[in-house]
Amino acid sequence: MSQTRSGAAPRTAAEIDAATPADRDRWVDTLRVGSLLVVVLGHWLMVAITTDGQITNALAVVPALQPLTWLLQVMPLFFLVGGVAHAHTLESLERRRPQHRGRYAAFFRARATRLLSPTLAFLAVWVALGVVADLSGLTSRPGDAGRIARDALVMVPQLLWFVGIYLGACAFAPLMRDLHRRWGLGVVVVLVALACAVDAVRFGGGPELVGNLNFAFVWLALHQLGFAWRDGLLTTGRGWVMAVLGFGAMGVAVAFGPYPTSMVGLPGESVSNMAPPTAALLAQGIGMCGLAVVLRPVMARVLARPRAWRMVVVAGPFAMTAFLWHLTALMMVLLAMRALGIAQPAVASWQWWLTRPILFAVLAVVTALLVAVFVRFDRGRRSVDVAFDEQRGWVDPVAAVSAGVLFLGILMVSIVGVDVLGNRPVFFLVGDVTPIVGFAVLAAGLLLLRATRPRPPRT
Repeated sequence: MSQTRSGAAPRTAAEIDAATPADRDRWVDTLRVGSLLVVVLGHWLMVAITTDGQITNALAVVPALQPLTWLLQVMPLFFLVGGVAHAHTLESLERRRPQHRGRYAAFFRARATRLLSPTLAFLAVWVALGVVADLSGLTSRPGDAGRIARDALVMVPQLLWFVGIYLGACAFAPLMRDLHRRWGLGVVVVLVALACAVDAVRFGGGPELVGNLNFAFVWLALHQLGFAWRDGLLTTGRGWVMAVLGFGAMGVAVAFGPYPTSMVGLPGESVSNMAPPTAALLAQGIGMCGLAVVLRPVMARVLARPRAWRMVVVAGPFAMTAFLWHLTALMMVLLAMRALGIAQPAVASWQWWLTRPILFAVLAVVTALLVAVFVRFDRGRRSVDVAFDEQRGWVDPVAAVSAGVLFLGILMVSIVGVDVLGNRPVFFLVGDVTPIVGFAVLAAGLLLLRATRPRPPRT
């Protein structure tokens, strides 16, 4: 977003509209903000505390609600628009610096810094909360209070799985962009075929571990569609094909395959479409991306209106911070209700549906307060300088290694939680991992990333 002639940031709808470059894809920005908002509302709708103090999911309590996830699972859209954004950034870097050395490190360092700054602030607060809960004896207390505290220290950080997977997509973006330039949509076809092959092995009696390959194949396939979007390959006709085939394949997979109905993970389920992601989730994601393509001409006309576009621009800087803190707000409100003796109606009852707008309004206020405090950690990195280091040829491979270590570290923390003093082990990939190990791996990745920073010029 550019500035007005007076040098001040645009404020009115007309000023914001005039300051927006003519070639900016407003629908892409709207999808980014909107997908995170849908995730927030979906979590607020699904998470509940039972009368006996168990943190559960409304979709598990009332399975009839699970088809809602066919449209509420919008993370594929975020990876789609991520591919669009990464294609734009890589093209800009190539124009500025035609030489290859140092470009990968510059790209990944800028994207990782932008993503990790608000994430580390979130983790710092939750680690502190865990320490206080342990030192006060809350986590070791028998009964509902202790169980809820222990569950919250594991459950709330689980949303960081998205940060880890998205960071992995960032790490692969330069390579996948090069493959797209050579093979176009053929790369997507290959990734889809590989994801289906992985499921065939996994559900055909092969090792369960092989299913984790779909963390790469599924999300990279959706991310790859963003490159196609950027290059104009996703026409409206192809969007209809994607929507029909995607949702059709998902329906067949759910009806006749080993896949659950829900497109989000649920407690106690033997098979999840999310962890690891399945071909059914990929089909649903392709269908959702197809709908986004089909709606693009209509939404372009809507977003050409200054007032509609202003809503997106105003919400954009707060979306990531709101995503990180919305579960914290939810836990605060649910625990306050429990302490005050305010019982929630039975899930999916008419009282439950009627009280959702009231609960959402309270949650929106609490989340807004948290965003007001922590958005500075996001805003401070919105314009990260993409600095190059052309002298040290090793920065690119070190940046690639740091990407892998950061990916594992964030995923570990998202699974084992932040209770570093309790340090309870949780199974991760091949064995038990404790929170301290997760944070150690994350710290190692941060140190490797820091080593790729350009040296200050000599005076």
